[in-house]
Amino acid sequence: MSMQAHHRIERRKSRQIHVGRVAVGGDAPVSVQTMTNTKTEDVAATVAQIQAAAKAGVDIVRVSVPTLAAAKAFGEIHRQIDGLVPLVADIHFNYKCGIAAAEQGADCLRINPGNIGSDAKVAEIIACARHHGIPIRIGVNAGSLEADLQEKYGEPNADALVESALRHINILKRHNFEDFKVSLKASEIFLTVAAYRKLATQIDQPLHLGITEAGGQRAGAVKSSIGLGMLLADGIGDTIRISLAADPVEEVKVGWDILKSLHIRNRGINLIACPSCSRQNFDVIKVVAELESRFEPIDEPLDVAVIGCVVNGPGESREVAVGVAGGYPNSIYVDGSIQHKVHNDQLVDRLEALVREKIEARKAAKANENPSAA
Repeated sequence: MSMQAHHRIERRKSRQIHVGRVAVGGDAPVSVQTMTNTKTEDVAATVAQIQAAAKAGVDIVRVSVPTLAAAKAFGEIHRQIDGLVPLVADIHFNYKCGIAAAEQGADCLRINPGNIGSDAKVAEIIACARHHGIPIRIGVNAGSLEADLQEKYGEPNADALVESALRHINILKRHNFEDFKVSLKASEIFLTVAAYRKLATQIDQPLHLGITEAGGQRAGAVKSSIGLGMLLADGIGDTIRISLAADPVEEVKVGWDILKSLHIRNRGINLIACPSCSRQNFDVIKVVAELESRFEPIDEPLDVAVIGCVVNGPGESREVAVGVAGGYPNSIYVDGSIQHKVHNDQLVDRLEALVREKIEARKAAKANENPSAA
């Protein structure tokens, strides 16, 4: 099957909001988010982490602002990254931190209106968001449901999460504030998916997807891929965050891998590789690891196949821009036909060179088509 003949997902229609320069919802691409895990007051470490996430392709970064000192640091972080990516201020309990963060340049405020306190405090934070022209994200988590809902439902379930979300949403709507997005996160996949599916039919605001506290790098990536994959394949979801007990850069990489696998967005090299077996003519695992590391700085999309033998190698390699089928020597395919025969000791270098040539040629062709954009 041709790589282009893939399944087309029908997106849920949602109202569009803007987090800084990044559009969320409507016809905007599904954006990838992460959250810093440094101490916000450590400005240098937080800035370095945001820069690393931006290099990995993050669209939006969230920073926790639990104190007024953190809000002051947030302002310094915002100045230092100088528009590199939009920053969301994560606010809990203290509405003054939200107002301070907005004044320090936050591009969005993440709050639970229910835990901000009195209606007057909520009204003040909404007025502040309106004044600065920034949206709000309502974040509902199964782990912090209101006591009366826990009592009513006995345990967190989809209905409880949705009722909690609608309660928060109604607070914003009472103040005629419509520029918000909503997340309904739980660590249990089916609970999360059911809650998002239910809420998706009841509001038109964008939805921020995530499986909260998903776990460590491997298990968390698997849980997030299954849960978010189910929703994204349904056309639900406008922005995603992969919650891993790991480096935020890993969250960004997994987010992109999910979007790439569903053909929702493309970024960087899409490496198709066999799992390797005793038929392989070269060390597939080693070659793939080396190529991944060399391709990391590339953000142009390109399909590359690395297959260790002639069973599936020719078929896969004919379908991609650059591919190799293991043999004696190995056959390298470019645009569907064998162009080179290469021995193992030169394989990685030759594949990297061909991929870079292909990307440069594509850029040159684009520049010729549209000289004003070059």
